[in-house]
Amino acid sequence: MSVDKDTVRRIARLGRLAVKDERVEPMVNELNQILAWVEQLKEVDVEGVPPMTSVVEQTLKMREDKVTAGGDAAAITANAPESEEGFFVVPKVVE
Repeated sequence: MSVDKDTVRRIARLGRLAVKDERVEPMVNELNQILAWVEQLKEVDVEGVPPMTSVVEQTLKMREDKVTAGGDAAAITANAPESEEGFFVVPKVVE
């Protein structure tokens, strides 16, 4: 894929960016270099490499799933500006 001046202007318009005419040509070159680098990444053999969420392998800390204090509506709504029958009263936001 190759980027031209019209594509840069269209991307700028979609991104609501003001791009001066003297910056369009340098951006064409920059975007084409980025796309060439992405094409190089496609050549990397990743067969057998598991997907990762981080470069450092880690496991999430787990805690016991147990019931804690709760269910006391009076205590939960005690600091609410307004409550009714154990529920928070809030202004209507949808007509």
